[in-house]
Amino acid sequence: MPAALNFKEASIGAMTLAKVFAPGGGIPYQASKALCHFREDESEKLAAIFLRPFRALDPHRLHHHSHLSGNELYTYTQQVFNSPESLLEAGSHIAGHLHSQSNHPNIKPGDLCVASVNGITLDGEPVQALCIIKSESQVPFLQISMRDGDLRLTTEQGIYPEKIDKGCLILDHEPELGFTVYLFDKAGSGTHFWKRDFVGAVPVKDATYLTKRYSQLAVAFAEKGLPEESKSEERVEVARRAIEYLQETEDFDLADFQEAALPGPSLQEQFATFKTQYEEETGAELEEQFPVSKKEAKKAKKRLKSRIKLDVGVDLKFASGFIDKSEQLLERGFDEDKHMSYVKIFFHREE
Repeated sequence: MPAALNFKEASIGAMTLAKVFAPGGGIPYQASKALCHFREDESEKLAAIFLRPFRALDPHRLHHHSHLSGNELYTYTQQVFNSPESLLEAGSHIAGHLHSQSNHPNIKPGDLCVASVNGITLDGEPVQALCIIKSESQVPFLQISMRDGDLRLTTEQGIYPEKIDKGCLILDHEPELGFTVYLFDKAGSGTHFWKRDFVGAVPVKDATYLTKRYSQLAVAFAEKGLPEESKSEERVEVARRAIEYLQETEDFDLADFQEAALPGPSLQEQFATFKTQYEEETGAELEEQFPVSKKEAKKAKKRLKSRIKLDVGVDLKFASGFIDKSEQLLERGFDEDKHMSYVKIFFHREE
């Protein structure tokens, strides 16, 4: 079961700032020379803004292929947790580390905020945290203020809280395993820059994580991995059998899963290829055996989607209840007189 994370009493302790540019541009990063401190009401508002994107994310851990000490972010974070007064120095090192990893042409310059956070609880226990936020775009905003005895309208450029691009929240929990880490990147996983190169994090592959990933994989395979000529109900049936396996099985086994949900060597081979591509895109391999999370398996059915989009301007969308009975309620055919395919749906009444 995933840990219960609570931000209700959270507040920002102190913060260091930086502007980070791409190394290839020849512009060095700029780090603040003093820590930012805030009034109590400001620190609580800032915590609410900064921590909002971290809700309902999968837990990760900091990682290095040889030893945890080789992960630069782990070293700097450990320094802050052991000596809170070192935040300014550690924040500058973190900005330098980010700057050195920003070599991909798609990586944008941006503003970096590194803050200590108080008042977070994990499973009811208080934990210290380090929050790292990067904003890659600024938006204009208007401000009306009193100046020289009259009202004036001024324009400013600033960070829009709803559009924070990247974030990493590190909790002082299980440091020997790499801490507990939550992270997001709204740019997606195309370059793996934020998660792999800068943070150096790997997912916690527990039952919840693996059950969720296999249900997502099954739905994605049904939608994108089958041959183009596959009918919508065939795609739905593949996803339905896969999720049904997760719901009815206590212990997942990849070989059993393929036999139950993907009958036939051709379908199994297609799934194996799709799974490999999925793992490469997400940057994490999936275990082949694990205990199924029943809570997550129950949620998985909601991921089932059925849609038939026709070239005559009709778009049919089916709820999960219909999917279970599609064999009895939906019929396909071909009209010889009109030389057109048709879909027939049976129902009791309109709602």
